[in-house]
Amino acid sequence: MYEDAPTERREGRGPILSVEDMEITTTDLGLAARVQHLTKTYGSGEGAVAALDDVSVGIRRGQFTAIMGASGSGKSTLMHIMAGLDTATRGRAWIGDTEITGLGDLDLTILRRRRVGFIFQAFNLVPTLDALGNILLPFELDGRRPSAIERARIDGLVQTLGIGPRLRHRPHQLSGGQQQRVAIARALATAPDLVFADEPTGNLDSASGREVLQLLSDASREHGQSIAMVTHDAVAASHADRVLFLGDGRIVADHPRRSADEIAALMLSTAADATAHPAQPVGVAA
Repeated sequence: MYEDAPTERREGRGPILSVEDMEITTTDLGLAARVQHLTKTYGSGEGAVAALDDVSVGIRRGQFTAIMGASGSGKSTLMHIMAGLDTATRGRAWIGDTEITGLGDLDLTILRRRRVGFIFQAFNLVPTLDALGNILLPFELDGRRPSAIERARIDGLVQTLGIGPRLRHRPHQLSGGQQQRVAIARALATAPDLVFADEPTGNLDSASGREVLQLLSDASREHGQSIAMVTHDAVAASHADRVLFLGDGRIVADHPRRSADEIAALMLSTAADATAHPAQPVGVAA
C-alpha cells in the first residue's frame, strides 16, 4: 500500500543541507527587515558606480536605528530598497519574512501599505485632505475603515502628539512641526512592522525636531515599533539605540547608542577614511 522509503532515508543517510542551503527567516534572526549581499549600480561599463556594494544588514525588532553617512554614501539608497521603494541590481531584501526581491508591483504596494510606515522630510501630506483625512489615508487606500482597536490607537496617537485641536485643518494651516506630527500619526496608525524615516527633522526648527525625535524614541521603546531613520545629523542620531555608518556603499561601522559628540567624531573619522580610500568604478581595483 505504501512505497518503501529510499534506503538512504531509512538508514538516516539523507542529504545534509549546508549552512548556505538552510533558509533562516528574518523572524528567527530577531529582525524586522534585512538585506543580503545587496548591490545597487548606476551607469554601465567603465563608468558604472556602485551606490551599494555587497551590503548585508538587518533592522532589529523594536529598535530605533539611525543610518548615517556622507552625501553619496548610499544611506538613502539602502533605505529605499529596504522599504521596497527601489529595486536592487543584485542581492535580496525582506520585510519581515516576506522576500520583496522581485515581488510584483501590486503585491509590493499592498505589503508597504499594511506593514510599513513612512515619514519623509517634506511631510508628503495630501494638501486637499485635513489632518484626520491624512492620518486615515492608509485605511482609505486599503478600502476599509479602522477597527475599534485601530481607532483607539489613532485616538491615543492624536492625544500623545497633541494634534487633537488641529484635526480639521489642512496642511497649509499647520506649522512644520504639526505637519510632521500628522505624518508620524499616519505612519504609526496601522501599527506597521517597520517605520522608515528619511531626514524627519530636516525641515524643522530645533525645538520641533527634538519633539519628533522623542516621539520616534517613544514609539520604539514603549510600543515596540522598529524605526529606521536616515539622517546626517549627529544630534538626531543620538536618540537612536543603534547607529549604522555607510561609506562608499558599504557598512563601515555599527555602534550602540552614542552621544552627539561621539557620533560627530565617528562621522569625521568615516569621512577621513573615505577621502583616503576613494570609491572606485565597478570592476576597477582599489
